[in-house]
Amino acid sequence: MIDNIKTKFIGDKVFYKTVFIIMLPILLQNAITNFVNLLDNIMIGQVGTLQMSAVSIVNQLTFIYNLFIFGALSGASIFSAQFFGSGNHDGMRHALRFKIITALVVASISIFILYYYSVPLTKLYMNPETNSIEDINNTLIYASSYIKYIVIGLLPFAISQCISSTIRESGETLLPMLSSLLAIFINLIFNYILIFGHFGFPALGTDGAAIATSLSRFIELLFLLVVAYRIKEKLPAFKNIFPLKVPYQLSKKIIAKGAPLALNEFLWSFGVAAINQSYSTRGLIVVASDNIAMTIYSLFIIACIAMGQTIAIMIGQKLGSSEFDEAIDINRKLTFLSFTFCIFLGLLMIIIAPIFPRFYNVEEEIRHLASSMIRIDGLLLPIAALFNAAYFTLRSGGKALLTTIFDSGLTCFLSLPIAYYLSRYTNIPILQMYIIIRSLDIIKGILGLYLVKRKVWINRLV
Repeated sequence: MIDNIKTKFIGDKVFYKTVFIIMLPILLQNAITNFVNLLDNIMIGQVGTLQMSAVSIVNQLTFIYNLFIFGALSGASIFSAQFFGSGNHDGMRHALRFKIITALVVASISIFILYYYSVPLTKLYMNPETNSIEDINNTLIYASSYIKYIVIGLLPFAISQCISSTIRESGETLLPMLSSLLAIFINLIFNYILIFGHFGFPALGTDGAAIATSLSRFIELLFLLVVAYRIKEKLPAFKNIFPLKVPYQLSKKIIAKGAPLALNEFLWSFGVAAINQSYSTRGLIVVASDNIAMTIYSLFIIACIAMGQTIAIMIGQKLGSSEFDEAIDINRKLTFLSFTFCIFLGLLMIIIAPIFPRFYNVEEEIRHLASSMIRIDGLLLPIAALFNAAYFTLRSGGKALLTTIFDSGLTCFLSLPIAYYLSRYTNIPILQMYIIIRSLDIIKGILGLYLVKRKVWINRLV
């Protein structure tokens, strides 16, 4: 029986070699990106609590944009991975064109909304009953100024995602990683220079952080454009991209599969931002504490995301070549690997929970609350591994509507209403509210395992 379990859930050396060749660059890329974001966050945290709260609120808004870009490109990415698996480079090229058109539209609309409606959007996170008018006004000033610089980098970020995702879907994950490494290096260096005013530059505080971020987006895009040009012989999808024309029938198929995914990412990110807005009704102290906790959580959750992206790539290629039994076997083993790995990562989060908040120049009350939030997140990290694996599995088979119901449906129609009710109609302490909301992910994990086990995702699209 033990041998049967090992065969079912544990792969051989060749299997893990393939997994880690794909996953490690993705994991390293995301790890370095989030580690630099962590350093950025700590730098801003040294400036002051109000400044950090302002940046945290704006990041909630750009978080929706980033996830929506990811979701909007996901439909084309599903087809792109399967086109590569079947050797159809023309299909990959059409999928890339579709991504670029989508990115241009989404970025343009988002820039308009964020630039012209920054103040009313930011005010949603300000509660006059728990914060002074002076603190609210100062936070609004910091947030409004920060967002004017951050929107400059939204378009190059979107185009970079089009190029890097196409490269990854061919099984090449090293080059996108290198582009991110370059971008985060630029971001980190100029954050240090512009936030604090080193080497003769003025100390710009939060504005300096926004300028550094936007600058890094342009550098990343430039690098990826050079990469795409140099590998176009190896990956013909990058040849003759313009004009941006996509066959009508393929566009219909991508939209049919991709629209629910885009809607899912928008609703999910909106739900998360709205849940955080519910937390913010307890005051800017909670905003700052949640920001600290989410910063370290983002560094650890990358293991789940990297494993999920690996599942999507490996399963997408197997489904594209009609190797369904192999796809099922890969899913089972990678889900087990992700769950096991995240148990250890969760324990590490719990251990460092009282240490990490001390890197911030904030009140002791904020540090204590952030430590408690980190412990809760660490305890539930293995559950996150399960529903992330299920999400990417369902998505790889084109089950877009089911993915939307499973992911954003539970966030918007279960977690968000409960958070809204608890924050507005009860006096429950913030930590108890946080435990209740975060524990609802257990339902998502159980449902994800059930849907994957039913094999509803076994589907060849190309």
